[in-house]
Amino acid sequence: MTVLIIGASVAGVRTAQALRRRGFQERITLLGEEPHQPYDKPALSKEVLAAHLPGEPPSLLTQEQADELGIDLLLGTKAVGLDPDGRRVLTDSGERLPFDRLVVATGVTPRTLPGMEALDGIHTLRTIDDALALRAELGRGPRVVVIGAGFIGAEFASAARSRGLDVCVVEAQRTPMAHLFGERVGRMLAGIHAVNGVAVESGVGVDRFTGDGRGRVTGVVLADGRRLPADLVVVGIGARPATDWLTSCGLELADGVACDENLRAAGAGTVGVYAAGDVACRHHPLYGRPLRIEHWTNAGEHADIIAADILGLRAPRPQVPYVWSDQYGRRIQIAGRPGEGRLGALRGDAEDGEMTAVYVDEAGRAVGAVVVDDPRTFMACRKAIASRAQAGGLGPGLLEAV
Repeated sequence: MTVLIIGASVAGVRTAQALRRRGFQERITLLGEEPHQPYDKPALSKEVLAAHLPGEPPSLLTQEQADELGIDLLLGTKAVGLDPDGRRVLTDSGERLPFDRLVVATGVTPRTLPGMEALDGIHTLRTIDDALALRAELGRGPRVVVIGAGFIGAEFASAARSRGLDVCVVEAQRTPMAHLFGERVGRMLAGIHAVNGVAVESGVGVDRFTGDGRGRVTGVVLADGRRLPADLVVVGIGARPATDWLTSCGLELADGVACDENLRAAGAGTVGVYAAGDVACRHHPLYGRPLRIEHWTNAGEHADIIAADILGLRAPRPQVPYVWSDQYGRRIQIAGRPGEGRLGALRGDAEDGEMTAVYVDEAGRAVGAVVVDDPRTFMACRKAIASRAQAGGLGPGLLEAV
């Protein structure tokens, strides 16, 4: 049996490692589009851009480790098509790679804005090459505009501010992160930018970019007509699943690759095809519906589930989603699905200290938590949410637990 894994980031690498750890002894091929050895992508925005840290992210799998595990690494190679009937993946070099089991772990592609490709100095952040190009440009001038107040935009703003640059964050929502955490907590998290000297322009979109006539960006024109001068622009407005190479092959594509709870892909001719990580829209057993979750920990969970399914073993217990963000020396941790509930309790203020926000559904059952700079409380929240979820319902006792 040959297991072919497309995508050499955390979901793909962890799947290969999980297969070996569970005793799979047959062929594993791991294909990565980037020429670099597999590396940890959260470090791009959390660490690599910081002035005091080295310019390489942590490795996920060295060549030596791959050799020891018997994993065939094909780097700098892009999958461009899938023939599920012939059990082949077509690459950009013309190869047709055979498989008995296929794992699609191609992740996501950054969303862009019209006109940004025409000017130098406008960047997205998804790969190590993106991060190093950004890091090299941080010294070109003092004025940085970040478009998008999500985690990647916020972490880049933090890194730029740590270098003493003037930073402005532009966010189309009236309150940054309100769609995830509500207005009140969203305002507090936006306040972390403000207390660190970063301007926030919220409730306004971007109309266009201006240049110097020589192909270099000089500013961002907002939808209300104002112009923000900029020596460097970073666009962090979310991402879409990297599924362009899978169109017309029979897989069901619905906000990613549609999968059952064991990550088996849906669609015609898809027996033995799985999806993992950011590209997978999984029918989540804890929530009873399809969810695509762009979390590092989620990718690792998917790897264990797929490895177990390929080997005919019992699937691991489902996990409550978890993600974290490091900004301005602060740590923001999120468990569960806060955006699916209402704010049930709030303690502290994220702008100047510790904060805990707990979210509940209509029945008063805890569905999520956001915690700033209080790891002990966060662990209590996470355990309480997880224990109730795994027992069959996100129960009401979380507030007492913390």
